[in-house]
Amino acid sequence: MGVLASMKMNERASDFIDDAHLSGLLAGKAPAADQVREIIAKSLEKQPLAVEETAVLLRAEQRELIEEIYAAARQLKRDVYGNRIVLFAPLYIGNDCVNDCGYCGFRCSNRASVRRTLSPEELRRQVEAMVRVGHKRTILVFGEHPRYDAAYIADCVKQVYEVRLGHGEIRRVNINAAPLDVEGYRLVKAAGIGTYQIFMETYHHGAYAQWHPAGTRKGDYLWRLDALSRAMDAGCDDVGIGALFGLADWRFEVLGLVSHALYLQHRHGVGPHTISFPRLRPAAGTDLDSRYAVDDEQFKRLIAILRLSVPYTGLILTAREPAALRREVMAFGVSQIDAGSRIEIGGYTEAGDAQVMEREQFELGDVRSLDRVMRELLDDGYIPSFCTSCYRLGRTGEHFMEFAIPGFIQRLCTPNALTTLEEYLVDYASPATRTAGERLVAAELEKMPEDPGKTQLVERMRRIRETQERDLYL
Repeated sequence: MGVLASMKMNERASDFIDDAHLSGLLAGKAPAADQVREIIAKSLEKQPLAVEETAVLLRAEQRELIEEIYAAARQLKRDVYGNRIVLFAPLYIGNDCVNDCGYCGFRCSNRASVRRTLSPEELRRQVEAMVRVGHKRTILVFGEHPRYDAAYIADCVKQVYEVRLGHGEIRRVNINAAPLDVEGYRLVKAAGIGTYQIFMETYHHGAYAQWHPAGTRKGDYLWRLDALSRAMDAGCDDVGIGALFGLADWRFEVLGLVSHALYLQHRHGVGPHTISFPRLRPAAGTDLDSRYAVDDEQFKRLIAILRLSVPYTGLILTAREPAALRREVMAFGVSQIDAGSRIEIGGYTEAGDAQVMEREQFELGDVRSLDRVMRELLDDGYIPSFCTSCYRLGRTGEHFMEFAIPGFIQRLCTPNALTTLEEYLVDYASPATRTAGERLVAAELEKMPEDPGKTQLVERMRRIRETQERDLYL
């Protein structure tokens, strides 16, 4: 185990990724239209797809069938998630790292990277800057380094939750950090985290070894593959998986993600809460291999196919992508986006408008402010949501699925999304955004039946507008 000798591998750890099998599924002939449509119909019944069925969709190259896949993904997004989009922003805590991943600006051999870890006072100022513009949800991002151990991560979480500024506060803290052992996850869970997110980066064993040198912490494939199973064994029932598209065949990575989701479902009774699918982006001091670059059309296909394959798993579209493309693919099944993001250490107070590559992990494609993104979402008919009620009321993991599968989440989430939107409109929005928001709120209320639930929602929103009350949710 080398550098991992002190870490406790789960005795049940299993390498469930069979490269030959997944590659063989992709090597099959183009499927018949009837076969593709049968699989689409299964997905529209909100049934998860098998890896073999996902592979059929990936092999469909006819334009007519691809358009049918897009249309089905749009419909499934509407049926399961409605027109809500949850918003968050990342907060980078420190970029010290013992890994040497060839695509990352934070890798240990990159002399151009400016190394820094936020002090407690600097962390407080970053959180204040975020809540000052309206953020309610964040994900803390750490390099992989002994100083960023479970106790340190838990302490950072507690510091974030302690910050209050006017009506502003962070109500949900997610984590993107190194894999831990079971005891480490328990310590972080006790701090009150939401989702623990770990990207496998690439599921292809050969590509993984190419990009993650042996002898580094990240060089152990099985340690990372089993990381979220250990988290779930420790009681973290909300976990997020992801792949970095551009390191291997994009179709293989889709099968890897679906395999991982199904494995977690089988082993733990619940799949991942979210899936992320960022594309490789330029980073300071890196020389990227473009053999597996994913173009925009392939990117749209992978999002739509993921939506159909895992109907109840949230899909996260990051600000790595340019604004115009983000706007286009939002309807393909995306349920969460980051907005107003800065990924420099200290970026929310120090970086200004320009990106500083020597202080970033990678280059962003969308650096618009939160208010500008909110305005676009409202103009496009989406309800921007900062809701955290399910997490705070224990509707997570298996409990979330109990609500989500019958469709009850939409009945809870739309009212809660509207109350968090009302908070933003009253406390933070520009005049133009507030006007657009009030117009959308009126339209959403008009759709609702006249019943006690609507009466209660209207009263909550009145209290937000006319009093100092906040954080009113179902």
